[in-house]
Amino acid sequence: MQIRLSGIVNDSIVDGTGIRMTVFVQGCTHNCKGCHNPQTHDLNGGYLADTDDILEKALKNPLLEGLTFSGGEPFLQPVPLADLAIKAHKAGYNIFCYTGFLYEQLLEDGERKKLLENVDFLVDGPFIEEQKSLMLNFRGSKNQRIIDVKKSLETGVPVVLNMDDN
Repeated sequence: MQIRLSGIVNDSIVDGTGIRMTVFVQGCTHNCKGCHNPQTHDLNGGYLADTDDILEKALKNPLLEGLTFSGGEPFLQPVPLADLAIKAHKAGYNIFCYTGFLYEQLLEDGERKKLLENVDFLVDGPFIEEQKSLMLNFRGSKNQRIIDVKKSLETGVPVVLNMDDN
């Protein structure tokens, strides 16, 4: 399945727990002031890749704990990312995903909800420059939440995790 990417980082330790492959999707409409990845905003930029090829690349790295979907906005391409997440789970990986949407918004759209259901940990909410903090693990601003998606879907309310070193 085809997906539009900005790039891939093979060995990341800052985009979730453990060593991860970070898949940077291309395209974002949030336009957050101070965005860390403004080069990923153009919906027609980047390049096309195949989800099977991405997984094959991940499988060649025996140190990976999981994949991280970042961007750009992953939930603008929910169908190919859900495909990749399902295949990655079958291979034993966990999925960490960043989004400028709120968890609650993702439940309202069928395709986005399917991707959400195949994510393990979600960092939700737009980046807010005025709430930026370098003291946060895996987040850029204090408004963003790290959500345990599986537990949240089971309980019906967002289960927010504290992954900060304090």
